[in-house]
Amino acid sequence: MSKNHLVSILIVNYNNAKYLKRAINSCLNQTYKNIEILIYDDKSIDGSKLLLLKYSKNKKIRLFFNKSSKKNIAAIDAKNSYYNLIKKSKGEYIFLLDSDDYFVKDKVFKLIKEYKKDKNINFIQNLPLITESNKKKLLKKDSNNFFSFWPYLAPESCISFKKSFIKKYIKKNKKLENEYTDVWLGFRIGVFSYYVDRSFYSFKENLTIYKSYGESKKYPFLGFYWFIRRLNSFKYLKNVTHGKFNFNNSFDYIITTIIIKILNLLK
Repeated sequence: MSKNHLVSILIVNYNNAKYLKRAINSCLNQTYKNIEILIYDDKSIDGSKLLLLKYSKNKKIRLFFNKSSKKNIAAIDAKNSYYNLIKKSKGEYIFLLDSDDYFVKDKVFKLIKEYKKDKNINFIQNLPLITESNKKKLLKKDSNNFFSFWPYLAPESCISFKKSFIKKYIKKNKKLENEYTDVWLGFRIGVFSYYVDRSFYSFKENLTIYKSYGESKKYPFLGFYWFIRRLNSFKYLKNVTHGKFNFNNSFDYIITTIIIKILNLLK
């Protein structure tokens, strides 16, 4: 690579002390070396702060601790944490990482190589390696099932983008950033890249080790809140695109609205 652009890896942490060291070390061990690692701790009470302070002398790492009040809405607090780090980042390219996930060692190198190949790409998602009960399970495809309206959109820890892109995203989403509180930042950014910016690229390698902990368990597949979040995802798309995409007749949207009505009647 002729020019090693600075890459900012942003790690957001809340009460993940037992996974935090693994996440940080996966960044420090990247084969691509021109990186900075910004870590934001959102008022953890599990010893995360003491662990993080051990990295305070590492020149590649900058630590930040939330001293403001929280919304106590997981998706909004996570979004605010990432926004804080985005403002402080210096890199031309930004990689997101939740603290219970981690990167394979050549992830940054491979994706920066893709960015350099095509300057029209502003956003790249890679595929996750999903762990279940300490086993590894490959997600072998980058598309949803036949009935889904949506393209496959990977979680936060699998996405990266140019700094110029995220500035555009934040500006366009200012009025929506605290709406649809069950629609997470990673999904929103993916939707914006795919439908608005038209700069979406899915890299078909599993470069992030991902495990769904905590808040995601509130949305079990095909459960009531899973469908509510799906409906809110459609609402987000409608707002961010100013109604340019007509999904009202899609099978996915119709089934979602019907099932929500049925489940509401059964409550």
